Amino acid sequence: MTFPDSTPSDPWSVPAPEQPPAPAPMAPGPVIVQIGDMGVTSTTVHTPAGDIPLAGSTWTVNDYWHNEQRIPPWAIVAAIAGFCVLTVFSLLFLLVKVTVPRGTVQVTVTNTTRQYVARIPVTDQSQVTYVHQQVNYVRSLAAL
Repeated sequence: MTFPDSTPSDPWSVPAPEQPPAPAPMAPGPVIVQIGDMGVTSTTVHTPAGDIPLAGSTWTVNDYWHNEQRIPPWAIVAAIAGFCVLTVFSLLFLLVKVTVPRGTVQVTVTNTTRQYVARIPVTDQSQVTYVHQQVNYVRSLAAL
């Protein structure tokens, strides 16, 4: 006895009914501000860990930077080159120190249960000021 082909014997081979296409998500618009690896649009904060809504978000900024003392490369070259001419006096070049500021600015965005922290390397005070200005601008956008 044979069965007609209208009823398949494998239940997984039954095609699923056609679903209507999902509506396309609303485009959030162009990136207005780029803070580290976060891109901020008019409605969303794009992070590597996922999107966070801009409305109602809170932003905090923390500076973590310090000054390092280093011997500049020109002093090392002068000490080596001068060693052949004036042995003792050329070593005085190694006492020259240069102050180099280094560190990071930590920017944290939080909205309900979502949070993301971006660490931005800085080498001078003007970069720190620029990051603070960007965050203040985004705070004003989040308040709208």
